[in-house]
Amino acid sequence: MSTHRITLRRPDDWHLHLRDGDMLKSVIGETSEHFARAIIMPNLVPPVVKTDDAVAYRDRITAVIPQGHDFTPLMTLYLTEGSNPDDIEEGYKAGVITALKLYPAGATTNSDSGVRDFDKAMPALERMAELGIPLCVHGEVTDADVDIFDREAVFIDRVLDPLRKRVPDLRVIMEHITTENGVEYVKAHDKNLGATITTHHLIINRNAILVGGIHPHMYCLPVAKREKHRLALRAAATSGDTRFFLGTDSAPHTDERKESPCGCAGIFTANNTVQLLAHVFEQEGALDKLEGFASLNGPQFYGLPLNGDKITLEKRAEPAKFAEKIETGEGPVTVFNPGFDVFWHYA
Repeated sequence: MSTHRITLRRPDDWHLHLRDGDMLKSVIGETSEHFARAIIMPNLVPPVVKTDDAVAYRDRITAVIPQGHDFTPLMTLYLTEGSNPDDIEEGYKAGVITALKLYPAGATTNSDSGVRDFDKAMPALERMAELGIPLCVHGEVTDADVDIFDREAVFIDRVLDPLRKRVPDLRVIMEHITTENGVEYVKAHDKNLGATITTHHLIINRNAILVGGIHPHMYCLPVAKREKHRLALRAAATSGDTRFFLGTDSAPHTDERKESPCGCAGIFTANNTVQLLAHVFEQEGALDKLEGFASLNGPQFYGLPLNGDKITLEKRAEPAKFAEKIETGEGPVTVFNPGFDVFWHYA
């Protein structure tokens, strides 16, 4: 493989936030220009909890995809303690929904409707296991006595491992893993378990949030961790292990919300992820593994066909130029700045 030009199947994004209304209209093209498909997160207000909700949201998305873009939103339902197994089955068999999303209550943006008592969600989870419907898991506990940097590791021990033992046939994706603990847990299990890794967690550690001042545009949930965890994520993403695949967790918030006392969690990477990944994989001497991570491993885990279209990236002498912000109907959204020049361009 040339170190200056690479061709790969068109990528997919297996974890994406599009929001709704004016924000949706403004950001959809930033994804549909670069990706063929994306798993759409359901944490709207109110959340997408029923098949009818997913149909309506899908229709709102497809109505604003820019002309000429070939993009398919893959819809999810928000798992609640009252999720109806029959509705889930109906939506899945009708091709409306691809997966369900588990948010521990209060774990992240718009997650207050999440699960607190897994016994109440068990009928839905057992039906999902029977049908082979994947569960996308936001893997953090929200207990006040658990340090925010330990929430993922504690979740694995306290919640995820017991749940997988209770429902062993449930297919689980650990979303946006951020720790060496998450990497090692996935590597230790060769059945019904995968994990998405974000672009920004391959690039930043927790210093990016706090050194030299508070940097709200580097704040996301799960929060970036120590350098050893970033390196573990890099090793996993570039290893060729098919259990790891791309999920950007690109999450638009306006600057007003990001730079407020709340400092809302989320980093927007939809429009520069592919070029950033080429940079990262080149640094790791793993350009030959980029297609697997970005384009092959995800659809294979979900049992979906590979994309037929291909893209080509080439390395040039001049750095790529990325927009600092995108304008939306709700206000400007800052695009993730990796802090270094990237020389990979679309050919």
